[in-house]
Amino acid sequence: MLSSLKIENIAVIESADISFDIGLNVLTGETGAGKSIIIDSINAILGERTSKELVRTGTNAASVTAFFISVGEKVKEKLEELGVECEEDYSLLLQRKISADGRNVCRINGVTATVSMLKELGKTLVDIHGQHDNRSLLLKDNHLSYIDKLASNEKILSEYSVCYKKFVALKKELKNLQNNEEENEKNAEVLRFQIDEIEKADVAPGEFADLSAKRDKLANAEKISTALSLSYNELNGEDEEAGIILRLKNVLEEVKSVSAFDDMDEVSKNLESAVYTVVECAQSIKNGLDSVEFNPVLLEETEERLDLLSKLMKKYGTDEKGLLALLEEFKVKLTKIDSSAERIEKLTDELNNVGQEMLEKAENLSLTRIKAGEIFAKRVCDELKFLDMPNVKFEVSRNDKPLGVLGKDDIEFLISANVGEEMKPLIKISSGGELSRIMLAIKNVFSEKDDVMTMIFDEIDSGISGQAATKVAKKLYDVSEGKQVICVTHLSQIAAFADNHFFVSKETHGEHTFTSVKALPENERKYELSRINGGTVITQTLLSAAEEMLMQADSYKRSRKNGSEEN
Repeated sequence: MLSSLKIENIAVIESADISFDIGLNVLTGETGAGKSIIIDSINAILGERTSKELVRTGTNAASVTAFFISVGEKVKEKLEELGVECEEDYSLLLQRKISADGRNVCRINGVTATVSMLKELGKTLVDIHGQHDNRSLLLKDNHLSYIDKLASNEKILSEYSVCYKKFVALKKELKNLQNNEEENEKNAEVLRFQIDEIEKADVAPGEFADLSAKRDKLANAEKISTALSLSYNELNGEDEEAGIILRLKNVLEEVKSVSAFDDMDEVSKNLESAVYTVVECAQSIKNGLDSVEFNPVLLEETEERLDLLSKLMKKYGTDEKGLLALLEEFKVKLTKIDSSAERIEKLTDELNNVGQEMLEKAENLSLTRIKAGEIFAKRVCDELKFLDMPNVKFEVSRNDKPLGVLGKDDIEFLISANVGEEMKPLIKISSGGELSRIMLAIKNVFSEKDDVMTMIFDEIDSGISGQAATKVAKKLYDVSEGKQVICVTHLSQIAAFADNHFFVSKETHGEHTFTSVKALPENERKYELSRINGGTVITQTLLSAAEEMLMQADSYKRSRKNGSEEN
């Protein structure tokens, strides 16, 4: 709960140090005294948007410091999430400095923080209901989340949401596959043709070069044969004519015969080597001549094979090795396309199963909401009847809508405040007094499920008077028994029920205006109630009436503590 609030240089408040306590804390004072500034200061420390105009005129900066004690587990979890260490005694210190140039400096337990971090943390600390700015309960878009909170169906909602998201993902994948099915079939036909074309060609790496050489040899067989035959005959001789080899051998013999008389050993060795070389060349020429083949059929077949390979390589823009790589690529693509048909069939079955599961979970989710809505409507009606609205009818309207991530339920709060009036959306309530009581009733019901320990009502009494005001006071006190309630009010009936009563006043000194906040001791409260009731002159009659109101409030408080309720 909020233990203390220190305000410096905000609007007309130069300095204020307020100590709040458990129970019902009430702020009263003349209109314009600065009560709303206190609420604005609390909003500021909770990370709400502020303006540099909030800084007191003539000063450079304003600041708000709030000290909370006995914060709950959700606050601790949020602190851990924000990377701030929680104090061992579960206390919490928030600080915010607003400079005249618009800059903000924020701290959480002394750790520098951002405004957004304050706002995230503030949601777990304080629930503020203002007269004008906090009407989220009226908006239809929020009603579903409120009913879910009352239903405590987090697990069921989570299971449904997971199922729904899976269904959407499957449906999207199936649609994409189905949209591409016709195109895939066309692609598959092309791929099958390409695979068949390359496989039939039975391509081998380096084959084109080998075939080209073979084709050239076959095409020039006659020329090759003539040249090799002539060369062979020149080397080995023809008919009775000696060839180059024989003549070279004769030269070798002649040189050897005179080597004893002249130094011809080196020449002899060279000639001997030349003879061996020429003999080997002659044999190679003979082998080449024997391999020459005059085969027009083979030449035609070779040219046809070369033509096939040439067309394939030109078509696909690659060589034999590249063709084989493309063949594997085409096979992989075809496998994927063929498997997509199987995937479509599998997805269709899976989608049907998940869809059925989703519908069942959506129905179970709806049942929790229907039950919670019925209980909620009855509780709100009971609260409103206590708050002097005996003819009120309140219901939680539920209609089916297309399935979404939150289910199929279209939820809206409807109300009929008076006999003969038709049920209408909560947001269409025009009476300020009715609206205030409706808000209080709803807040009271929700408070039982809310872990936030501090509730602030800024002029919840708008449009209320007489007996209804007393009922509102009692209800605020009832809420404060389990929580800390801070209430800004202009009604003496509510002020009389305060556990802690603060008087906000404004004074002018010279050219400056100052607001002060004073905790009223018990013996001064009757004077403030008299001021609220009567005006400028406090008479004995007004004081007597105020004392009576305080006694009645004390009597109600005692009855609550004793376990009975006095209406």
